[in-house]
Amino acid sequence: MKKFRFSVIAASLLALCSCSNKLGELSADYFTVTPQVLEAVNGEVPATISGTIPAKFFPKKAVITVTPVLKWNGGSANGDAYTFIGEKVEGNSQVISYKNGGNITMKTSFDYVPEMAKSELYLEFAAKVKNKTKSIPAVKVADGVLATAELYPFTTASSKPAYAQDAFQRIIKQAQQANIMFLIQQANLRYSEINSAQMKEFIATMNDVKADTKGKALENIEVSAYASPDGATDLNDRLAAQRQNNAQKHVNKVLKKNKVETTVDTKYTAEDWAGFQELVAASSMPDKDLILRVLSMYQDPEVREREIKNISSVYSELAQEILPQLRRARLTLNYQLIGRSDAEILEAIKTDASVLSVEELLYAATLVKTDNEKVAIYKKTANLFPNDYRAYNNMAEIAMKAGNYSEAKTLLAKASKLNATAAEVNTNLGMIALIEGNVADAAKSLVKGTDAKENAAALGNLYIAQGQYDRAVKAFGDTKSNAAALAQIMSKNYTAAKNTLSKVEKADAYTYYLAAVVGARTNDASAVAENLKKAVKLDSSLAKKAANDMEFVKFAAALANL
Repeated sequence: MKKFRFSVIAASLLALCSCSNKLGELSADYFTVTPQVLEAVNGEVPATISGTIPAKFFPKKAVITVTPVLKWNGGSANGDAYTFIGEKVEGNSQVISYKNGGNITMKTSFDYVPEMAKSELYLEFAAKVKNKTKSIPAVKVADGVLATAELYPFTTASSKPAYAQDAFQRIIKQAQQANIMFLIQQANLRYSEINSAQMKEFIATMNDVKADTKGKALENIEVSAYASPDGATDLNDRLAAQRQNNAQKHVNKVLKKNKVETTVDTKYTAEDWAGFQELVAASSMPDKDLILRVLSMYQDPEVREREIKNISSVYSELAQEILPQLRRARLTLNYQLIGRSDAEILEAIKTDASVLSVEELLYAATLVKTDNEKVAIYKKTANLFPNDYRAYNNMAEIAMKAGNYSEAKTLLAKASKLNATAAEVNTNLGMIALIEGNVADAAKSLVKGTDAKENAAALGNLYIAQGQYDRAVKAFGDTKSNAAALAQIMSKNYTAAKNTLSKVEKADAYTYYLAAVVGARTNDASAVAENLKKAVKLDSSLAKKAANDMEFVKFAAALANL
């Protein structure tokens, strides 16, 4: 368990009898402890003890060591000891005046253990005057320990583990393209172009889609015609329109010949400056940066053309290499690949899972109802695709929801070996570390899992464990969970916590236990009694916890009825 810092502001140690070498008893009235009821924060119980030593209490030759001791039934823990000396004692410790007395401060902390829930803080004294041991009775100065923040392992356990999603798509959009190229200032279709290898592949794909009615579906054909940006604008506009019309007529002939029915959508671009810029940027022309700068400086097409022509060193290369590629009609065949139906996927799981892709297998697990069925599918996935971490992670997620953390850790180790940077794996490892109370390891894992959907909630639990309650509230956002409510309780926003707990989707024993804490902190005895009964009904061990919980020390009647 990570240490939680507590400051024990040591207050007065010694209640000494006045003028002589005698020491009197000390009273708790001389001491103030902050907080009055000790509280666990970040794995530690801090305390600040302040005190005032009255005049003529501390003999001039006295040496007194004060040790804060937290005591509970069956155990105790010592805090940091402080030594104080009289005016005639040599040393580096704080000197207390016999005549005037003095103020003292001690800070200490204790490593939190659950047994501290019902405990008391004492100051114990070891005193000597002129080398003679003196007895000063111990003084009780505070009660402890409020440990509501230490419920984070239980709220983490009720949070959702990270699930690695499949990328299954039943319908996948596809496209096949072909270009029909034109000569400068011409729109006629040349034989070499309409019978090119591109066009033959285009037509073959179209017929393949037509034939495969079960696995493919044709959407449409797009015809996009262009003119290069050299020449007069009105001429280019007419030229691009003619290229569009001629290409469209040819596409309609092809459709009719192959008995294919689909829509043909057309458009044209008079001066293809976008295509020009793209081709120049991808070229190895020595002055391409200069050309691109001209394009960025001028928007008027005529000014652009004039300025580019003025770069005589490159214009001839543009005319030979770039501009001819822009005189075209682009044909695009848009179609869909249609995957197996849910029923077909589930049937394949039963008969021959090897025909399925990894995405189909992972998707199949979302189609079944029970965890046993899901695990069976994930095992098949891991066997068929042993290098994919997701099956192991998702089996671990199921184990975590069932509380089988040892099994989950084994599965996550396999997943991590396959993909050490996987966000879901690291988030789940961090959650298990929190459940086990290992905050340092949890922080290391969770910072690697920020891309996981469930990571924000896991980080919220980490912030609670670290005592960063406001940050935890922000991490949870509008999440309605035990963990979010715990963060709100620790931030003292009891209205928000009550609202959150009332909207937890699957309330469990700790939902009601936290609601009882809210009731206690808002002095609502009926809420304490009602919610503790519900909590204990779901988890009988909470009766003992409530009996020792400082949150309920003022609600004896509610505890008596558990």
